[in-house]
Amino acid sequence: MPAPRLLISSGEPSGELYAAELLRHLKERAPDTAAFGLGGDHLAAQGAELIAHVRELAVVGLVEVLKHLRRFRQIFAELLARVDRERPDLAVLVDYPDFNLRLARELKKRGVPVVYYISPQVWAWRPGRMKQIRRDVNHMLVIFPFEDAHYQAAGVPVTFVGHPLVELLRRDPDRAAFCANHGLDPARALIGLLPGSRRQEVAHNLPPMADGVGRLLRSGRDAQFALALAPALDAGPVEAAFRDLPVRIVRGGAHALLSTCDAAVVASGTATVEAALLDAPTVVVYRLSPLSYRLGRPFVKVSRFAMPNLVAGRDVLPELIQDGYTGEAVAAEVARLLDDPAAVARMRDGLREVRERLGGPGASRRAAEAVARLLPGAALL
Repeated sequence: MPAPRLLISSGEPSGELYAAELLRHLKERAPDTAAFGLGGDHLAAQGAELIAHVRELAVVGLVEVLKHLRRFRQIFAELLARVDRERPDLAVLVDYPDFNLRLARELKKRGVPVVYYISPQVWAWRPGRMKQIRRDVNHMLVIFPFEDAHYQAAGVPVTFVGHPLVELLRRDPDRAAFCANHGLDPARALIGLLPGSRRQEVAHNLPPMADGVGRLLRSGRDAQFALALAPALDAGPVEAAFRDLPVRIVRGGAHALLSTCDAAVVASGTATVEAALLDAPTVVVYRLSPLSYRLGRPFVKVSRFAMPNLVAGRDVLPELIQDGYTGEAVAAEVARLLDDPAAVARMRDGLREVRERLGGPGASRRAAEAVARLLPGAALL
């Protein structure tokens, strides 16, 4: 049987990590599997040939996407040209819906079967995309327990595989070691700051975050602050935002920080799921450019933004979004977590419920098994 050949398209850091784990497990079943497409360092480490890197793909906000539209179109054309030259047996599209749903339509025209991993959030906004998904996607792999019912109702073949982070994250509560490594005092309250993994969202999230830190310090609170900077981001804007504030910048140390901090301020996104899995008392924040928010908000159909809250179906973590995300609000919510043990205990009860609903370890293996069943010669894998 010829070696399976996959197109993999993942345009954001979290998605490309999940794609890499899927490919790793798939290669355990079919070691000669070849892959090309869009991704990052994790996917490349599994032998995938990258046409473009997530560094230039991970853009957030409607206005910001428009600024990069020419490059996106170029990448899209290059990807389809490669598909036309070397027809893959299957395409695995991971998250990144504005790009990947358009790609799914073109792959459908070319007769390339499509598995979509990490569902577009049709249950949250733009539900009209379900019609396109039903037309262009052969199988949907979902990671949140409430998603499969939406696809079943729409007649889309779907499998709930669980969240891959359940097995990828390991809590490391060695506070003394973390503090020693970063010049922090384990006896003092430690506040973790996670402003996001993409340059544009960090730029919008930093000012109220820095204002909140300043307010906490001016109130006389004896606390220390550490900011987890995504590995691919430039430290310059962060250093400028906290120029006069004692904030320790920790590159690539988000999971260790979340495992050991007393409270965290976390940008909405995958990091909120990480905070839930690592049992970190968390305040969720997010801000877009005013124009992007005004354009996008009418299409949002949910009242909550943080994924742990959506999984739980209630407000487990406080959310400070757009105009509600101010330095004053940040300082107040962090102070509550530091001063109210009962509130923290209730929050952690909710986070435990979220973890139970995200499925047990093995999500990436289950996703790989689902992909393998759709490959030519699947019975031989």
